[in-house]
Amino acid sequence: MKSPLRSLAAAAAATLLLSACGGGQDAGEGAATGPVTIDYWLWDTAQQPQYQACADAFTKANPGYTVKITQYGWDDYWNTLTTSFVSGTAPDVFVSHLSRYPEFAAQGQLLPITDRVTTDKIDLSQYQDGLADLWVAKDGQRYGLPKDFDTVAVIYNTDKLKEAGIKPEEMTKLTWNPQDGGTYEDVIARLTVDVNGKRGDEPGFDNKHVATYGLGLAGSGAGFGQTEWSMYTMSNGWQYGDQNPWPTTFNYADPKFKDAIRWFTSLIDKGYMPTMEIASAGTGQIDAYGAGKYAMVTEGSWNTKTYWGLKGVKSALAPTPIGPTGKRASLLNGLADNISAGTDNPDAAWAWTKFLASPACQEEIVAKEAVVFPAIKSAKAKAEQAFADAGIDVKPFTMHVQDGTTHLAPIAEHWADITAIMTETMDSIFSGKSDVNALDEANTKVNALLG
Repeated sequence: MKSPLRSLAAAAAATLLLSACGGGQDAGEGAATGPVTIDYWLWDTAQQPQYQACADAFTKANPGYTVKITQYGWDDYWNTLTTSFVSGTAPDVFVSHLSRYPEFAAQGQLLPITDRVTTDKIDLSQYQDGLADLWVAKDGQRYGLPKDFDTVAVIYNTDKLKEAGIKPEEMTKLTWNPQDGGTYEDVIARLTVDVNGKRGDEPGFDNKHVATYGLGLAGSGAGFGQTEWSMYTMSNGWQYGDQNPWPTTFNYADPKFKDAIRWFTSLIDKGYMPTMEIASAGTGQIDAYGAGKYAMVTEGSWNTKTYWGLKGVKSALAPTPIGPTGKRASLLNGLADNISAGTDNPDAAWAWTKFLASPACQEEIVAKEAVVFPAIKSAKAKAEQAFADAGIDVKPFTMHVQDGTTHLAPIAEHWADITAIMTETMDSIFSGKSDVNALDEANTKVNALLG
């Protein structure tokens, strides 16, 4: 049974879809003449309804095509996908990640869409600046069209902020530095409360027995650190590599990176942030925040609706702190859909992929769901309004785009191997088993992978 949302979305998008996909079954030469089922995979349960709505609209305008959506959890998703390539059972189209697609492309598992984009005159300038470029692999071929974008902000418990005597307007102008943490660390300390009710900035605070940590921790961040430490390292003047995409060297041994990580992990020693053991022992950062164990967290925009859905918790957003560069920072990341090279229905797969990247899906359906920010620029205002209608002011996320404080997510060869090296090293640093100088050896190993 269709929900009212899906029925409305399908009707609203049908006309747009006719132009987006060329109308009816005219998806290009060689399109299948009989009914075609497009197998589509994704990992995010929160986004599944909005893409089902897109699929309903797509099928309404293209009766010969139907879309079967399958959802897997994040870890299972990539393992199952990799296995499906080997067994020849891969989906026609699947949601892809910037850190994963280069390896799939290099293995010949993806269908290039360069010629189709040119033939169908897809306007790449309609997407947020820089996002489209990230889906061109080192071989010069394009493998995806942007479907959304995300940035990072601070989510805090409004009741805990009030109890600490901190005003919401103070959260909008926090600064940090690697020496003493600035006003940002002052707030983190104030929000931290031990089991005896002492705050982190009060005499007698017990940093070994903490009831509420001022700042949550999801993990060490490996070599990416999107929601963990990227906003600090980049606002300290650091960049992942010598260029992006396709860096020839990484900068994990850079003093600016070390200084930021040294400061960040000092929050664990001070008792203001949980240890790796505590962070990994529970059910995750979102649930810990919901249980009142964290007063605030740094989080990606894609999880916003989930935090607002937590029962008994009132939340608000604040921007990431201003760093030594005098600016805030956030990674600008985004997803796209890839087509499997072995698909039996390349024209149908392209028609669906093209629609997912079109205003008919992104602006008329996805933007109104208030789950993610569509990649198409013109859809941002609609998404902001949809979030506002849900009681969420998302400017701390979108201001990065407006103010030009975004940094494109790193795209590199051998990312899986880089991740393995950096996971081991960063986990060791965050656990207190190594100091930041362990990054020297890790950086040497990473750069050796790049030749």
